[in-house]
Formats: sequence, structure tokens, C-alpha cells
Amino acid sequence: MNLQQTVRTFGMDDQSWLGSEHGTQATESCTLDTSTFTPATHYPAGYFKSGIPLGQITASKKFGPYDNAASDGRQTLVGFLFAAVAAPTDNTIDVGGALFVHGKVRESRLPLGAVDAAGKADVAGSIRFI
Repeated sequence: MNLQQTVRTFGMDDQSWLGSEHGTQATESCTLDTSTFTPATHYPAGYFKSGIPLGQITASKKFGPYDNAASDGRQTLVGFLFAAVAAPTDNTIDVGGALFVHGKVRESRLPLGAVDAAGKADVAGSIRFI
């Protein structure tokens, strides 16, 4: 076991997708299932960018990228990754993060582009797209 302190810098977090401060103090803990993310799409710079839309995997209760075509639970949008998280070099290692579940989202500033109509319907009443 290595108990030495290490420092790792992975870039600057861009939270310009947040539409207001509302909801930022009420994020929920989540575990990202790294194996469900595509490195070139979701963490090309070595970290998961804040603003990635997430769905919860039914079997494991972990979170992966929202995908309306999935059938494992990720087809339902539940929120967005609130802050950037360093991605492990081994995609079998899961990492913790914060889930933004309530507030305003500037859709044009999301790192992966606009959310589809089904995803918007999933979070209607808790997330407002501006």
C-alpha cells in the first residue's frame, strides 16, 4: 500500500454549462462505471469533463454516459457530472463524482452537445434547459 501524497493536475474545469448557482450546493455522490465511457469521446484529455449527461445502470447502481439507445438503465437521463474527475488509466477502475440533479443547464455549453427530447423529458421538473 502506497500512502504517499501525490498531486495530479488535469486541466481546468469548465462549468459554463451551469445556468445558475441554484442546485450546486445539493449535488449527490455517484460512482462512474469507467468501462461504459469511451476514452476518445468522454475523457480524451485524461479526465471526465463536467457537464457529461449521466444515466444510472440498473444492475450496478453506478453511472455511465446517458444514451437513449441503451437498455441497461443509461437510457434514462438522471443528471450531469457536476465537476471534472480524473479518469483512471485502467478502465476497470470506477471513480467517484458529484451528480448535478436540480437546476438550470445551458444546453449550448454542454461538452457533448445538446440533450435529446427523451433526456429532457426524463429530467423535466428538476432540470431546466436554457
